Amino acid sequence: MTKDYSPFTPGIPVPIEFFMGRLQEIQTLTGKGKAALAGRIERVFISGPRGIGKSSFCRVARQILAKDGLVGIHVYLGGAHTLEEMVRRTFDALLAETRERSWFDKIKAIFGRHIEEADVLGLTIRFRASEPELNQLASNFAPALRKILQEAGSEAKGLFLILDDLNGLAPEAAFANWLKSLVDSIATSDHPLPLLLALVGLPERRMQFIQNQPSLDRVFDLIDILSLNESETRQFYDRAFASVGVEIQPEAYPILYQFSGGFPVLMHEIDEATFKIDTDEKISRDDAMNGVARAAEIVGRKYLEAQVFDAIRSQRYRNILRHLAKQSDLTAFKRQDVVQNLRGDEVKVLDNFLHRMRELGVLIPATDKGAGWYRFSNDLHRLYFSIEAQKAETKEE
Repeated sequence: MTKDYSPFTPGIPVPIEFFMGRLQEIQTLTGKGKAALAGRIERVFISGPRGIGKSSFCRVARQILAKDGLVGIHVYLGGAHTLEEMVRRTFDALLAETRERSWFDKIKAIFGRHIEEADVLGLTIRFRASEPELNQLASNFAPALRKILQEAGSEAKGLFLILDDLNGLAPEAAFANWLKSLVDSIATSDHPLPLLLALVGLPERRMQFIQNQPSLDRVFDLIDILSLNESETRQFYDRAFASVGVEIQPEAYPILYQFSGGFPVLMHEIDEATFKIDTDEKISRDDAMNGVARAAEIVGRKYLEAQVFDAIRSQRYRNILRHLAKQSDLTAFKRQDVVQNLRGDEVKVLDNFLHRMRELGVLIPATDKGAGWYRFSNDLHRLYFSIEAQKAETKEE
């Protein structure tokens, strides 16, 4: 069987045909988009942990809302720390999105000398402006969007602006205050602006916004993206593997679900590894177990922060983490219960381990449970260590 094509896409948004679940959340977001078409601004914060599929979710919503005339502009802001950089990337994304549309020449005329062809064929268009000019655009952001829609005419009824990956901007009070001013200015203006504004980020980034500008808590409606349930993951497995003529045996499903936890990013990593291991076009339980073991190191290197990955190179730390990840109650654990299942040399380093893992943000106190209780701060961490534990067991067998 050739392995030239894989239906799995680790590290990038899932293809539309393999998108599963999120029906209620999609309906909420598209409902907001349709409400924006009345000429007002609608605001949402799309929240969820790393690897949960937030960008894929936005991609699907963009396709649905495009049918209603909303032009989707997905702006990736990783590494951006200033309003000026946010504005530059927004207009870069807008130019890229409208490049093949009939009204692009009108958009190009608006920005004039600020548009630059980045290659000899003119296939890449970039927005270039000085810092003072970008600052001015930030101050006149709403009028600029109105002008763009005016030039588009009947070909664009509104905009769906997605500001994604907010790690650098979330701590900046200037960005939070700009958001509040933008929303207020559009909401109180006599000039309608059909705009669905979606911020996309981790739950902790949302809290940073609220700390910097408490009013944003009520300004942006929250859409939480949760892990897929077992039924939804099974539908994904069936569709993805069937697309390349591969069958999944019933006993393989629980393994794939257990170690992916319904996280799309882990589903794709584990399923990719399993797909490559398979030799008979049938995914058995052994294929799934071996796929989990192969995916463990990849997942760790890709998705754990470098400091965490370095810290867990200690074999005793790794053993403790593996033990924690295998606990029957995966939501929280108690220190004294952990001690009972560790070797003597591991018990000696347990307190140092707990301190270090709290410093790195891997573990947090489970204060709702009481003193001495902890939980993983992120399900992605817990699931990685579950995979690591399975990998270790496979080696021992």
